[in-house]
Amino acid sequence: MAEGSNTVHSPFLTYVSMLSLLTLCPPFVILLWYTMVHADGSVSQTWNYLYQNGFEGFINIWPSPSATACKIIGCYAAFEAALQLLLPGKRVLGPVSPTGNQPVYKANGVAAYIVTLLTYVALWRFGIFDPAIVYDHLGEIYSTLIFGSFIFCILLYIKGHVAPSSSDSGSSGNVILDFYWGMELYPRIGKHFDIKVFTNCRFGMMSWAVLAVTYCIKQYEKNGTLADSLLVNTALMLVYVTKFFWWEAGYWNTMDIAHDRAGFYICWGCLVWVPSVYTSPGMYLVNHPVNLGTQLAVSILVAGILCIYINYDCDRQRQEFRRKNGKCLVWGKAPSKIVATYTTTTGETRTSLLLTSGWWGLARHFHYVPEILAAFFWTVPALFHHFLPYFYVIFLTILLFDRAKRDDDRCRSKYGKYWKLYCEKVPYKIIPGIY
Repeated sequence: MAEGSNTVHSPFLTYVSMLSLLTLCPPFVILLWYTMVHADGSVSQTWNYLYQNGFEGFINIWPSPSATACKIIGCYAAFEAALQLLLPGKRVLGPVSPTGNQPVYKANGVAAYIVTLLTYVALWRFGIFDPAIVYDHLGEIYSTLIFGSFIFCILLYIKGHVAPSSSDSGSSGNVILDFYWGMELYPRIGKHFDIKVFTNCRFGMMSWAVLAVTYCIKQYEKNGTLADSLLVNTALMLVYVTKFFWWEAGYWNTMDIAHDRAGFYICWGCLVWVPSVYTSPGMYLVNHPVNLGTQLAVSILVAGILCIYINYDCDRQRQEFRRKNGKCLVWGKAPSKIVATYTTTTGETRTSLLLTSGWWGLARHFHYVPEILAAFFWTVPALFHHFLPYFYVIFLTILLFDRAKRDDDRCRSKYGKYWKLYCEKVPYKIIPGIY
């Protein structure tokens, strides 16, 4: 059975959640866009429209994929692919896979991020391309991405069967499971173009920053000024995405890259869900400028930056601990740790160090707390007139709590008695003293 298809939940629940995600997520993206841009951010307004007009009304608000959208997406994807391949970067080794493979990456994310944003703003400043066009065609862009990404995931599925890039691939014997969870752990085109780095980092996360800037430019062109609410929202999102690219090599060691295979769950999510749902608070603020006043704006900004810093420091602390094999200081003291041995699928015995002090002594997944709070702080400039801008915060909370469960279950089966010992030393899963 493919490692990616090892499910934490019961088979029935897995099928229900998979089929509902496959069928419900695409229309939800369109409804989210429509509500934010055309229905004043009001769920009840969209609901009344659908109630009166039924399925036909829903079909009428779903924009058709367009040539303009294809051009925008095509140019952006080609530009990001070119930067990923051509920009210089340090050679970085990923974690050793269950079958003993160790992927090699080129760490040029920060350079790609800087070049992308500078190019985008320069195209606007010199009158070559108006980013407001992206906002005006957003529905068509999401529609094109929905269908295009389905085709992309089907091609990934076929590639996994016909031409896998490494021995870290395989079928569960079930077409839906294979399509949803993916066939390959590290799919590549040729030797150097890593598909998951492209979908997750260079297309998905980069689009978050590009769209955040787009929303600012659209509001500025529309109103001749920028509301402090959108400024705070954009600043925090850009700080978060900057943190992501600064730490990109660390991301390649996480569950998304090292454990989840490249299927609909990961790839469609990064190609469609990230540019739509993750950017949605900013999408709402374009047409709903809120004036927070300097004091409140600065307070939200500082609180958000603090959360992003703590989230970064959690990851940095664990990375440094692993890199130095435990021979480092954590919060000024020698770290407390558990030396855990485990057996790989090939029968080799290996050792891992589990950190039980610093941030990682507070809870096993404490780093999710500042991440959820950061999302709250870049959404709260929208205030509380409507519920929908907070959908991302709620979604992120569910996603991270589920990921904590999947990660705990995977570690329990990997480390056995050592994991039990670790849970005794660090009893809380996410929120210290509560959960």
